[in-house]
Amino acid sequence: MLTYDVAARRVDAHGSLAHTKEASLTLDTDVAGRQDAFNPAELLLASIAACMIKGAERVAPMIQFDLRGMEVRLHGVRQEAPPKMIRIDYEIIVDTPETDHRLDLLHKNTRKYGTVSNTIAAATELNGAIRRASAEG
Repeated sequence: MLTYDVAARRVDAHGSLAHTKEASLTLDTDVAGRQDAFNPAELLLASIAACMIKGAERVAPMIQFDLRGMEVRLHGVRQEAPPKMIRIDYEIIVDTPETDHRLDLLHKNTRKYGTVSNTIAAATELNGAIRRASAEG
């Protein structure tokens, strides 16, 4: 069984720092918000994106998928009372010469084996699609 450890501490009324391994991340914990850090909801969305990208990196060699680039765009909808995410929509954009069938296979496997995405999908609505990157970028 894998385990994970993160520690976070308040720096001041404007932010906090999270630490794991040799990495640190500035957190937006200011009640007024701040533009130079992720707030908790944005961190949740970023975690899902990272999970999907890491999952694709893991799956691509197994299915011999030509993964040249990948972007994940997410949109979360927050309910006010009680505050919670009620829906998260995503779009995975992949730079690849693979067929549509193979693109769907990557999406299926990325969703099936994603620790964070599976956890979130069990708690709220998580919907999305995968598509090929356009030639324009």
